[in-house]
Amino acid sequence: MEPMTAFDAAKQEALLRQLVGGVIVSCQPEPGGRFDAPESVVAFALAATAAGAKGLRIQAARNVEAVRNACALPVIGIVKRDLESSPVRITPLIADVEALADAEAAIIAVDATERVRPTPVAELIAAIHRRGRIAMADIATPGEALSAVAAGADVLASTMSGYTGPGPTPGLPDLALVRYCATLGRPVFAEGRYNTPALAAEAIRAGATAVVVGSAITRPERITAWFRAAVEAASPTTTPVLAFDIGGTKTLAALVLGAEVLERRMVPTPRDVADPGWIEAIARLASGWSGRYAIASAVVTGLVVAGRWSAVNSGVLQIPEGYPLEERLSKALGVPTLSMNDGNAAAWGEYRHGAGRGRDLAFVTVSSGIGGGIVSQGRLLCGARGFGGSLGQVPWKLGAEGRSLEARASGFGMAAVARSQGRAAEAPDAAAIFAAAGRGSPWAEQIVADAIDDLAAALVGLQAIIDPDLMVIGGGVGLAEGFIERLRQAAQKHHRLLVPKIVPAALGADAGIVGAADLALTGEGPAMR
Repeated sequence: MEPMTAFDAAKQEALLRQLVGGVIVSCQPEPGGRFDAPESVVAFALAATAAGAKGLRIQAARNVEAVRNACALPVIGIVKRDLESSPVRITPLIADVEALADAEAAIIAVDATERVRPTPVAELIAAIHRRGRIAMADIATPGEALSAVAAGADVLASTMSGYTGPGPTPGLPDLALVRYCATLGRPVFAEGRYNTPALAAEAIRAGATAVVVGSAITRPERITAWFRAAVEAASPTTTPVLAFDIGGTKTLAALVLGAEVLERRMVPTPRDVADPGWIEAIARLASGWSGRYAIASAVVTGLVVAGRWSAVNSGVLQIPEGYPLEERLSKALGVPTLSMNDGNAAAWGEYRHGAGRGRDLAFVTVSSGIGGGIVSQGRLLCGARGFGGSLGQVPWKLGAEGRSLEARASGFGMAAVARSQGRAAEAPDAAAIFAAAGRGSPWAEQIVADAIDDLAAALVGLQAIIDPDLMVIGGGVGLAEGFIERLRQAAQKHHRLLVPKIVPAALGADAGIVGAADLALTGEGPAMR
């Protein structure tokens, strides 16, 4: 590749065409690790070249120069430095741009996030263009992508997504950001947590021009740690996890070891979640267990985003929006704590230790509310907001009583239907409705039948969409005597090819805490967020 001293649009376009549909390998060894030397970086670069990589991302001018002397692939150059006055680390200074240009990097990447910085993004990009190089903007948000385009960036990269916010880093890459950037008329490099071939392929399908893969290829320390964590999580452990299940009516604390619940304590769930003493009351359930656990987890009804809890159905539990459950529980307990939606946790529990061991499944819990989760190809599909698979929130029969499946077919939903019929005194809850139906009361039987029909139709629809091996049913209502058999019969009213295989949750009411304990140990939870 000829040295570039002035911006040549034709040459830049030709270079970028070389990268279309390709893998760019980020050859950045663990800082201070065994491979943190120019000769190792060159070895990684040559191995990537031999395997068909179309480009390389290299940190530090000396490494860029060494790789350019040994390899013909286009190089994305960066400089990482820690500044006391700014969190920006990737090529923050004009001097860094000059050093990378002198080392013959074809593309120079800069942190283009909207944070306190020593040099404006537009000035860095202008300096890159003065040296005839392609300017790549590492961004974290759609707004930053727009600003980078306005500043003259030639390439957008999703590198910083998940690394600039206050919460934990997500486990999965930001495909939504890739899709958005693909609409802005610039090449898009998907980068950040693309650690499997399947995720890299998803990025291309989302509109990425190329995919940058780093740690999964060139950091043996991290790769080893991933495998070690997975193997240790699958192996018997001797240290229990403290798990909480905070539901609409009761709160459970338990010590969980694998699929076994060693000890448990339960109290009614306090109604005023905002009360200052509420979290201390929850933590006191673990009194006397100190020293027996090193990590905790909490499963809750509702939505959990980056450890913050919000209600979806305020009729189940009144939760202040964005309640910092993870932070406050961790502080009260003195150990790291993972929080997640109860349906997601139960789905994982049944996948790891219950009715669906190792099989694709959809879990649906029918209790006070209706929740759920989906496990597909060994991954919990908890979505961008940690809430995937919540069937109860699907809009159902708009204009009828209730506006979601949960409002019609859950325990609270059935009780609401009974109240609307003037049956509140004789049927204050789902248990009383089932009892009345068992005694032959036509009104109660109709409420139960309608709820089961609605739920069966929803399961058939879910089967048509995701086609899992199993539909696992849990929850106090779902596991009530005769409920699953009636659910199976109701599903038979639909097309035979779409009737799901419906099985009861093998872990019963413990599915959520077992799943949450397992996710806390593996670090995979909505930290998969």
